[in-house]
Amino acid sequence: MRINWKIFALFLAALLAALPAPAQHSSSEPVLDVSAMDRSVDPCVDFYAYSCGSWVTKNPIPPDQSSWSTYGKLEDDNRAQLRGILEEAAKTTAPRDAVTQKIGDFYASCMDEAAIDKLGAKPLQPELDRIAALKSKQDLADYLATAQFPPSLEGGGTLFTFRSDQDFKDSTQVIAEADQGGLGLPDRDYYFKGDPKSEELRKAYVAHLAKMFELVGDKPAEAAAEAATVMRIETALAKGHMTRVERRDPTKLYHKMTVEELQKLAPAFLWNIYFTKTGVVSLASPGQTLNVIAPDYLRVMNEEIDKETLADWKTYLRWHAAHEAASDLSAAFVKESFNFYGKTLRGQEELPPRWKRCTNDVDGDLGEALGQAYVAKYFSPEAKQAALKIVKEVEAAMQSEIQALPWMGAATKEQALTKLHVIANKIGYPDTWRDYSALKIVRGDQFGNSERASWFEFHRWLAKIGKPVDRKEWGMTPPTVNAYFDPQKNDINFPAGVLQPPLFSALSDAAPNYGDTGATMGHELTHAFDDEGSQFDAQGNLRNWWTDADRKEFEQRAQCVVDQYSGYTIIDDIKINGKLTNGEDLADLGGTLLAYLAWKDDTKNQKLESLDGLTPEQRFFVAYGQSWCTNERDENKRLRATVDPHSPEKYRANGVVSNLPEFRDAFHCKPGQPMVRENACRVW
Repeated sequence: MRINWKIFALFLAALLAALPAPAQHSSSEPVLDVSAMDRSVDPCVDFYAYSCGSWVTKNPIPPDQSSWSTYGKLEDDNRAQLRGILEEAAKTTAPRDAVTQKIGDFYASCMDEAAIDKLGAKPLQPELDRIAALKSKQDLADYLATAQFPPSLEGGGTLFTFRSDQDFKDSTQVIAEADQGGLGLPDRDYYFKGDPKSEELRKAYVAHLAKMFELVGDKPAEAAAEAATVMRIETALAKGHMTRVERRDPTKLYHKMTVEELQKLAPAFLWNIYFTKTGVVSLASPGQTLNVIAPDYLRVMNEEIDKETLADWKTYLRWHAAHEAASDLSAAFVKESFNFYGKTLRGQEELPPRWKRCTNDVDGDLGEALGQAYVAKYFSPEAKQAALKIVKEVEAAMQSEIQALPWMGAATKEQALTKLHVIANKIGYPDTWRDYSALKIVRGDQFGNSERASWFEFHRWLAKIGKPVDRKEWGMTPPTVNAYFDPQKNDINFPAGVLQPPLFSALSDAAPNYGDTGATMGHELTHAFDDEGSQFDAQGNLRNWWTDADRKEFEQRAQCVVDQYSGYTIIDDIKINGKLTNGEDLADLGGTLLAYLAWKDDTKNQKLESLDGLTPEQRFFVAYGQSWCTNERDENKRLRATVDPHSPEKYRANGVVSNLPEFRDAFHCKPGQPMVRENACRVW
């Protein structure tokens, strides 16, 4: 799958396998790495530095990375495992089954850099010719519905985004969605912020636009004028975008309307033609409904279609066509795209080697095909059961916490427990593997493979519209080093890729396993009850299941966390946007406490001893702190400050423990020390 630079979304993992019973401590791949600590630091003053000080010194950022962390290293190691699978699958000297042939031929085609470079911009030319042949702005719908690459499902589509999703108010059904899109920069705020760094980035972006136009054959003066046109159109479109904080409120994302109402909202775009050409013929019938997530954006989009000339729209489309195709074209396109999106925006010094990029592409486009081979080689049934065990223990801790909450009334508690009891835990990989038989992969046709794979996935999503929700489907591929909670399906998902050492080790004592893996599992569970997840009921419907008094109490406690994190500095004078990060901050705080309680319950009849000069309680917290050991480039810090709903790793450690009396007691911290907040926040 081509790299989607338009929407940068960092999902820091929430993970993995667990330990059925404490095992003998070993220094082999330890969950808690005492050599990573800096014991000269007082843990009650800066717990992150105490846990990670030596790690930060010993682990410089590799040149092809924008940051480097425990999770980043695991992801890199995991990618090397996938490489081995793909290189073996690419061999044609032995018989291959259909799945192996697809992933092998896709990888081999991507790795044939000489053949790709020989083609230059030639694969893009038919698209540029189609754009040049557009007769009027009414042709936009036909073009966008049949372009070389479909709109991004994540929200970065050319002009707008079209996809399917669960109906917010009827979680049993899939509904079509129209959403904002159209931008080449990571977020609307990049177009408007007036600080020197933002102005510098906009100039660099315009320069990048011009260079891309030159790569498709335009002369420098013409390319510069075209770059200014694109920037003008995108800036106008950005004015209609909802902010990331606004999009954290699901009630602001649900505007169900008929296709006729959509056509009145944005009459300059021929929606019926678009729906028919994309294959969603049902939406072209009278009275059909869809969710228009961002109606204000579509109004702005409509105004811009009317306002801008056809020639300028062609310029805009030519840029987005080149942008979408860049990673599948010659080295000149790849390098130019990296120079802006990798080097300028994120601070990477070098382009990742081709094998890494090709491995990512196969995982993105054929993830469940690649996942079958990965699971067979690297994921055991024992790991799956161990992971499920600790999730169940954390859920039991959440049940006890809900029942004991002093601020929540009986009626709301009943609803919360009902939701908790029906959360589905999906571990490792899907029960049924995705069928890729309809996807044509041709060895030696990298551009065509990527194009066909993108449309295969787009049409797979559109085919769900009007059908019952498949609750067994996964949103991540099995090799992924990540995890997530889905509030609409009300399930927790832990792919096999994240269920491996060094984040969990069967050779470790129990405390670090719970401090690391247990806390991240608790994190995902707490998302069911964070500022967003708490608005969905047990069935995944957007419904207020709270009494007014209890909701007010919850919001007051959540605001405590907003205020705390908004006081932390990311870089220079940039503070954390506590409203943007609130869901993740709540999940960190609640998840760590739940893991601590689950660990205490699991080991209540055992005699726990100190190891490495640390008590069991201290080992729990140090393992939690070390889960966030990170080095990060300044450019990436600035990017994340705008787009990432997660707080910087230092504050994911210090921000959490400073609220927990369990941490204070473990390290004998005194009132007034930095890691002991006078007005501690606690929700769950």
